[in-house]
Amino acid sequence: MTKIKEYEAIIIGGSYAGLSAAMALGRSLRNVLVIDSGLPCNSQTPHSHNFITQDGERPAAIASKAREQVLRYQTVTSVNDLATSGKKAENGFLITTKKGQALFGKKLIFATGIKDLMPQIEGFAACWGISVIHCPYCHGYEFRGKNTGIMANGEKAFHVASLVYNLTNNITILTSSKAEFTEEQRKKLDQHEIPIIQSKISQIEHDDGQVSDVVFEDGKKMKFDAVYAAIPFVQHCEIPFQFGCELTEQGHLKVDQFQKTTVDGVFACGDNSSTMRSVANAVSSGNMAGAAVNKALTEEEF
Repeated sequence: MTKIKEYEAIIIGGSYAGLSAAMALGRSLRNVLVIDSGLPCNSQTPHSHNFITQDGERPAAIASKAREQVLRYQTVTSVNDLATSGKKAENGFLITTKKGQALFGKKLIFATGIKDLMPQIEGFAACWGISVIHCPYCHGYEFRGKNTGIMANGEKAFHVASLVYNLTNNITILTSSKAEFTEEQRKKLDQHEIPIIQSKISQIEHDDGQVSDVVFEDGKKMKFDAVYAAIPFVQHCEIPFQFGCELTEQGHLKVDQFQKTTVDGVFACGDNSSTMRSVANAVSSGNMAGAAVNKALTEEEF
């Protein structure tokens, strides 16, 4: 029979948010396990930006340095494994992993991120995070003044266009279907000379992830240096649902200001629970989650 290892907190996901939570808990001498599969969602992104002290650094380098620092705290342990299932237990939670580990944690923190659902467009995935990008704050400065496309429609496209216009006035909205803008939005776009192309995109031509042309189903092409894309996503981990955690309308795990989910004892941080998708925000929310878990443990013990 497999012996169940016990921890005060189990953190599922060992990227920026998970490591930040682990540091907060390690500094409070909490017995913590970080379970990490080693597959961060931004592994293809060459540089991280808008994160003070780390601007322009490689994401992998940030994570490596963070892991080294976190594991200096002797009560923090990290394993390369994948959490596959979970269930509630008396005074805590049971987690089972792909490698057959049976684990008990008084509290859980999910720092598991989200999974982007790539469109069936040739070349899109190869450019994702490099020149097909999601966030003006993370990538926009590097493409300032460049010929920029926005793959979105309606309110989302209008919102991104309003942000990107401050960085470049060479903007084209690519809806791939009938445009869905209000009359007021249309007037604004016309005022700023932002055209709308409704033709369906079939391919993105690129050189090692750097966009060169967007190709439409009718064979026509348009040259771009960067393309913003609003694509759907799903939660990367299903275990929170096994505990009954609720989602927001946007599909993120619902949390309060202390990163607590709708299930007592379960917390979430990083991309899985925030619309602000950035390394800096992941670190911030992880720090809060770690402090909140420590507070919850303290209240039970003191």
